[in-house]
Amino acid sequence: MRQLISQLDESLIRVVANAALDRSDVLKFWFGESDEVTPMAIRDAASASLQAGETFYSHNLGLPALRQALASYSSQLRGAGAQEIASDRIAVTAGGVNGLMISAQALVDAGDRVVVLTPVWPNLVAQPRVMGARVQTVSLRPIQGAWSLDMNELLAALTPDTRALVLNSPNNPTGWTLSRQEQRQILEHCRRLGIWIVADEVYERLFFAGAAGDCAPSFLDLADPQDRLVVVNSFSKSFLMTGWRLGWLTLPSGMAAAVGKLLEFNTSCSPVFVQRAGLAALAHEPQITPAVVAHLRNCRDVLVPLLQGLPGVQVAPADGALYAFLRINGHDDSLTLAQRLVEQAGLGLAPGQAFHDSRLPEMQGWLRWCFASADPQRLRQGVDRLTRWMAL
Repeated sequence: MRQLISQLDESLIRVVANAALDRSDVLKFWFGESDEVTPMAIRDAASASLQAGETFYSHNLGLPALRQALASYSSQLRGAGAQEIASDRIAVTAGGVNGLMISAQALVDAGDRVVVLTPVWPNLVAQPRVMGARVQTVSLRPIQGAWSLDMNELLAALTPDTRALVLNSPNNPTGWTLSRQEQRQILEHCRRLGIWIVADEVYERLFFAGAAGDCAPSFLDLADPQDRLVVVNSFSKSFLMTGWRLGWLTLPSGMAAAVGKLLEFNTSCSPVFVQRAGLAALAHEPQITPAVVAHLRNCRDVLVPLLQGLPGVQVAPADGALYAFLRINGHDDSLTLAQRLVEQAGLGLAPGQAFHDSRLPEMQGWLRWCFASADPQRLRQGVDRLTRWMAL
């Protein structure tokens, strides 16, 4: 085995969760998924595909009908003045994580310098490292529980020898979301220096800062088809399809053929019946995603005020995604804290150390709480358990 692979850090989320997955007495909020099942119309489409015998390979890049539907869907989400997205810029992947790994394989050579904006889901840091990249992280900073970007610090890190910038907005775990002006500054800077942007936008529909139905700002709203920009998206979050493993890439013009080769060497293609489920999801999107977003907004608005009412807890309402990122004063080791909460309170949260460089003092002691619960009463029960534990 490559030494680099053996030295990769294991997921601290899994360190906490795997030790208690079978415990029915634990309220589990550690993974980034809703506990609601996929809508019936999507499941029915997959069943019909299987009954029809669609159990064979498809094109590496995905069914033409799905690529066209994704291009139309994404184009409709873009703001005024954005360029329409052509289907030949779409590649269907086996989930968002596969799309991110394909992006790293396509862009990063051993020794390349890659900048990653953190806190962030640990895979986004690990994937360029798997390719042998030199990874530098630039951190958002917390102010009274809310998170902000020091643009000068980020741009200073994006030097002419930088191969790629990897960022996630809306952000897992903080809920921080890039503004349109911040995106414009980043895009213009990377254009000047020839730096690739890999934008993880899987939470773009889970956006609470605008009016109902608004999307989070996307780099696709500003970019030209020739820009060095790869946008990663997924059916997992906004269509309640985490276990289906279906996502897509929006690529620069002319890049899809090369990505098709990488898909062949990774997964060959996504299963046809799963792609049929994706087509059904897009067809029923007006009935599915707005309801998902409204429910998540309600869950956020149940959980965050309860947490803010606890003494010594720092947390702010997330602008997007499906997490509350909180800090309990006096607890700097988030892994130990998360493990204690499981054992002593029956409360399963993800340790913040999984998402950032814990060497920074202001980054220590954070926990991620996924609030995507079908029954918001479970969130209240979780806060009750935390409250009793803090009083011990």
